[in-house]
Amino acid sequence: MVIYVNYGIKLYQLRDRYGKTNIEISNLLKISDSLYSRYEKEEQTIPIIHLNTLCNYFNVSIDYIFEFTNIKKYKNLRDEINIKLSSERLKEIRKENNLTQIKLADILNVDNSMLAKYEKGNYIIATTYLYQICKKYNISADYLLGKIDHPKYLNK
Repeated sequence: MVIYVNYGIKLYQLRDRYGKTNIEISNLLKISDSLYSRYEKEEQTIPIIHLNTLCNYFNVSIDYIFEFTNIKKYKNLRDEINIKLSSERLKEIRKENNLTQIKLADILNVDNSMLAKYEKGNYIIATTYLYQICKKYNISADYLLGKIDHPKYLNK
Protein backbone atom coordinates (compact mmCIF):
# COMPACT_ATOMS: atom_id res chain seq x y z
CA MET A 1 0.00 0.00 0.00
CA VAL A 2 1.42 3.37 -1.06
CA ILE A 3 0.77 6.27 1.28
CA TYR A 4 0.93 9.73 -0.20
CA VAL A 5 2.35 12.13 2.35
CA ASN A 6 1.86 15.71 1.32
CA TYR A 7 5.09 17.62 1.98
CA GLY A 8 7.11 17.95 -1.24
CA ILE A 9 5.46 21.10 -2.52
CA LYS A 10 5.90 22.88 0.83
CA LEU A 11 9.58 21.90 0.96
CA TYR A 12 10.09 23.24 -2.56
CA GLN A 13 8.19 26.46 -1.78
CA LEU A 14 10.22 27.11 1.37
CA ARG A 15 13.51 26.37 -0.36
CA ASP A 16 12.53 28.67 -3.22
CA ARG A 17 11.26 31.44 -0.91
CA TYR A 18 14.58 31.46 0.95
CA GLY A 19 16.58 31.29 -2.28
CA LYS A 20 18.27 28.02 -1.34
CA THR A 21 19.53 25.45 -3.83
CA ASN A 22 19.12 21.69 -3.62
CA ILE A 23 22.85 21.49 -2.94
CA GLU A 24 22.65 23.89 0.02
CA ILE A 25 19.78 21.93 1.54
CA SER A 26 21.42 18.57 0.88
CA ASN A 27 24.60 19.86 2.57
CA LEU A 28 22.53 20.90 5.59
CA LEU A 29 21.10 17.37 5.79
CA LYS A 30 24.46 15.75 4.92
CA ILE A 31 22.94 13.80 2.04
CA SER A 32 23.35 13.86 -1.74
CA ASP A 33 21.50 16.51 -3.72
CA SER A 34 19.86 13.75 -5.80
CA LEU A 35 18.46 12.17 -2.62
CA TYR A 36 17.10 15.52 -1.46
CA SER A 37 15.55 16.02 -4.88
CA ARG A 38 13.75 12.67 -4.48
CA TYR A 39 12.44 13.83 -1.09
CA GLU A 40 11.11 17.05 -2.60
CA LYS A 41 9.46 15.15 -5.46
CA GLU A 42 8.18 12.60 -2.93
CA GLU A 43 9.80 9.80 -4.89
CA GLN A 44 11.33 8.73 -1.59
CA THR A 45 9.94 9.37 1.89
CA ILE A 46 11.92 11.88 3.90
CA PRO A 47 12.96 10.53 7.32
CA ILE A 48 11.31 12.40 10.16
CA ILE A 49 14.73 13.48 11.48
CA HIS A 50 15.52 15.24 8.17
CA LEU A 51 12.04 16.74 8.04
CA ASN A 52 12.50 18.09 11.57
CA THR A 53 15.88 19.59 10.61
CA LEU A 54 14.25 21.38 7.68
CA CYS A 55 11.35 22.61 9.80
CA ASN A 56 13.82 24.07 12.29
CA TYR A 57 15.89 25.60 9.48
CA PHE A 58 12.88 27.24 7.83
CA ASN A 59 11.24 28.04 11.19
CA VAL A 60 7.99 26.17 10.51
CA SER A 61 6.05 23.33 12.13
CA ILE A 62 5.76 19.81 10.80
CA ASP A 63 1.98 20.35 10.74
CA TYR A 64 2.56 23.24 8.32
CA ILE A 65 4.75 21.09 6.07
CA PHE A 66 2.12 18.31 6.10
CA GLU A 67 -0.50 20.97 5.24
CA PHE A 68 -2.49 20.14 8.38
CA THR A 69 -2.56 23.86 9.23
CA ASN A 70 -1.78 27.24 7.71
CA ILE A 71 -0.08 28.28 10.95
CA LYS A 72 3.60 28.32 10.09
CA LYS A 73 4.90 28.02 13.65
CA TYR A 74 3.28 27.37 17.00
CA LYS A 75 4.17 29.30 20.14
CA ASN A 76 6.55 27.28 22.30
CA LEU A 77 7.54 24.99 19.42
CA ARG A 78 10.59 23.01 20.50
CA ASP A 79 13.34 22.17 18.03
CA GLU A 80 13.95 18.64 19.24
CA ILE A 81 11.75 15.60 18.86
CA ASN A 82 11.17 14.03 22.27
CA ILE A 83 11.16 10.29 21.56
CA LYS A 84 10.09 9.37 25.11
CA LEU A 85 7.15 11.76 25.07
CA SER A 86 6.33 10.72 21.50
CA SER A 87 6.16 7.06 22.49
CA GLU A 88 3.87 7.89 25.43
CA ARG A 89 1.61 10.03 23.26
CA LEU A 90 1.37 7.39 20.55
CA LYS A 91 0.23 4.84 23.13
CA GLU A 92 -2.19 7.39 24.62
CA ILE A 93 -3.75 8.11 21.21
CA ARG A 94 -4.07 4.40 20.47
CA LYS A 95 -5.85 3.80 23.78
CA GLU A 96 -8.09 6.89 23.40
CA ASN A 97 -9.31 5.36 20.15
CA ASN A 98 -9.86 1.94 21.76
CA LEU A 99 -7.27 0.27 19.57
CA THR A 100 -4.99 -2.62 20.37
CA GLN A 101 -1.44 -2.54 19.07
CA ILE A 102 -2.42 -5.23 16.59
CA LYS A 103 -5.40 -3.22 15.30
CA LEU A 104 -3.40 0.01 14.92
CA ALA A 105 -0.56 -1.89 13.25
CA ASP A 106 -3.11 -3.34 10.83
CA ILE A 107 -4.59 0.13 10.10
CA LEU A 108 -1.10 1.50 9.43
CA ASN A 109 0.01 -1.60 7.52
CA VAL A 110 3.07 -1.92 9.75
CA ASP A 111 4.40 -4.93 11.59
CA ASN A 112 3.06 -5.11 15.16
CA SER A 113 6.60 -5.51 16.52
CA MET A 114 7.59 -2.21 14.89
CA LEU A 115 4.60 -0.42 16.40
CA ALA A 116 5.62 -1.85 19.79
CA LYS A 117 9.12 -0.42 19.25
CA TYR A 118 7.59 3.00 18.50
CA GLU A 119 5.53 2.82 21.69
CA LYS A 120 8.54 1.75 23.77
CA GLY A 121 10.60 4.65 22.40
CA ASN A 122 13.12 2.37 20.67
CA TYR A 123 12.56 4.19 17.37
CA ILE A 124 11.06 7.48 16.32
CA ILE A 125 7.87 6.94 14.37
CA ALA A 126 8.42 6.85 10.61
CA THR A 127 7.15 9.75 8.52
CA THR A 128 4.45 7.83 6.67
CA TYR A 129 3.00 6.32 9.86
CA LEU A 130 3.16 9.65 11.64
CA TYR A 131 1.25 11.26 8.79
CA GLN A 132 -1.37 8.49 8.70
CA ILE A 133 -2.03 8.59 12.44
CA CYS A 134 -2.27 12.38 12.55
CA LYS A 135 -4.54 12.55 9.52
CA LYS A 136 -6.86 9.74 10.66
CA TYR A 137 -7.17 10.83 14.31
CA ASN A 138 -6.90 14.61 13.78
CA ILE A 139 -3.73 14.84 15.90
CA SER A 140 -0.96 17.40 15.52
CA ALA A 141 2.27 15.82 14.30
CA ASP A 142 4.22 18.33 16.38
CA TYR A 143 2.21 17.26 19.44
CA LEU A 144 2.72 13.57 18.75
CA LEU A 145 6.47 14.12 18.38
CA GLY A 146 6.68 16.06 21.65
CA LYS A 147 7.58 19.35 19.96
CA ILE A 148 4.52 21.12 21.43
CA ASP A 149 2.09 20.47 24.26
CA HIS A 150 -0.85 22.32 22.66
CA PRO A 151 -2.73 22.02 20.39
CA LYS A 152 -3.17 18.29 20.54
CA TYR A 153 -5.98 18.17 18.02
CA LEU A 154 -5.92 19.85 14.65
CA ASN A 155 -8.62 22.32 13.71
CA LYS A 156 -10.81 20.95 10.97
